[in-house]
Amino acid sequence: MNTAEIQALGKRLTDNLNQIIVGKESQIFLAVTTLFAGGHLLFEDIPGTGKTILARGIAKSVGGTFCRIQFTPDLLPADLTGINYFNVKKQEFEFLPGPVFANIVLADEINRATPKTQSGLLECMEERQVTVDGRTYPLAAPYMVIATQNPIDTQGVFPLPEAQLDRFLIRLSLGYPNFESAVSILSTHDSARVLETISPVVSIEEIIQAQERIQTIGVHEDLLRYIVRLTEATRSLNGVILGVSQRGSLALLRFCKAYAALNGRDYIIPDDVKACLIPVFSHRLILSSSERIHQNSAAQKLTELLKTQPVPTEYIV
Repeated sequence: MNTAEIQALGKRLTDNLNQIIVGKESQIFLAVTTLFAGGHLLFEDIPGTGKTILARGIAKSVGGTFCRIQFTPDLLPADLTGINYFNVKKQEFEFLPGPVFANIVLADEINRATPKTQSGLLECMEERQVTVDGRTYPLAAPYMVIATQNPIDTQGVFPLPEAQLDRFLIRLSLGYPNFESAVSILSTHDSARVLETISPVVSIEEIIQAQERIQTIGVHEDLLRYIVRLTEATRSLNGVILGVSQRGSLALLRFCKAYAALNGRDYIIPDDVKACLIPVFSHRLILSSSERIHQNSAAQKLTELLKTQPVPTEYIV
């Protein structure tokens, strides 16, 4: 599969999703890029912006399985991963898979579950497998966790630890629609039937092939150095307690490869890095308490950071 074919797949998928989420083309493109990069997506957004519909739409557009998990304080890790139960007829234990055994998993309001339950997703997200009672079960491919959390809530929530945040490839916010989009939603959209208007446009096999091809996208050494310089610079920003780790560098490179492929290129350019930096790095910056009160503080710091680093002039492999 070449990059032109990957670009065509991405366009079919984004066009399909644009039918159900109005006026959010750039966010949908980044969500699709996350899928092609083989990563996970964190939506930090207010309720009612279409996060669940988008997650269901992605699963339906690729013909994959979908499962929605409502996170609550009483949810247990076994409720996610599954259990071994004794089958009386067979007189033996059998494994009953949990809801994480789906192609697209929606972890709704993930920060309402306890840290113990949140940690139940770590192995799923990183190793693409589940271990129950000492036995390991592989997860389906492609595999994507889409988690949501409301940034306004402070009561009854458990903030995601840094290790959990680091597993998400990017963080996005859909936000409120603009005026014209809001009017269009009222006049043409019915939330109960909106998903009935779309059908699969990309197969699971095509997504897997695209993910494998994206791993081979070329990267010039100067761009690798550029990514490392940006990563190291986050660790000395004012108001930042903890900067981006090496996993963050790898995540940025991985996302840039998918971003380049969906734009029809088999190599990364500096503009790819600039476009991908904020979605990939913003949730990985641990800010001081005085900085957290400012909205979009992490994004602003990263925007200023881009201005301080020299941009490579050699980038074609």
